[in-house]
Amino acid sequence: MTNKYNAESIQILEGLEAVRKRPGMYIGSVDGRGLHHLVWEIVDNSIDEALNGYGKQIIIELNKDGSCTVTDFGRGMPIDKHKSGKSALEVIFTVLHAGGKFGQGGYKSSGGLHGVGASVVNALSEWVDVEVCRDKKRYAMRFEHGKKKGDWNQYNDRFQSYLQTGSEDLLNNEFRILNDLHKSSGRSLPFKGCGTDR
Repeated sequence: MTNKYNAESIQILEGLEAVRKRPGMYIGSVDGRGLHHLVWEIVDNSIDEALNGYGKQIIIELNKDGSCTVTDFGRGMPIDKHKSGKSALEVIFTVLHAGGKFGQGGYKSSGGLHGVGASVVNALSEWVDVEVCRDKKRYAMRFEHGKKKGDWNQYNDRFQSYLQTGSEDLLNNEFRILNDLHKSSGRSLPFKGCGTDR
């Protein structure tokens, strides 16, 4: 074993590799609370759409295989080409600190991690399926272990990620509390709630 500590000892973790190496820095813990945090990052994006006047319903489903599906009926994530050369959706899910909540007019108000949420969820998920409806067309993209698998399938805005979410009752209670808080401020969030019959 060497005690040398020099420039060669310094590692640079690029992209989502840093998230996978040190998940606690991004989601707080790697137990059930951390998994709930991942669900909340995606739910927060749907809430932002609803609170900004887009979409009238958010559906959260806990599936029998342990995955979680979050569906909203907002504008749909952008799918056009980003200046990086990738589709905007690929950038959202694969690049840290990429998002529409930095003051460029995408949202008047927002929650979540501001550009970290979807990419962190993708990095820490076994797989993520994304379906987007925009301009009367439907698009789908799959990610596995943080990387895009294949190109767009064109054929609802739906996000699905493999997550062991823990207690359905706990999530339902958290969503109820959030909804009550928003109602007390004069706003309502249109949650359908959790279901396990998918």
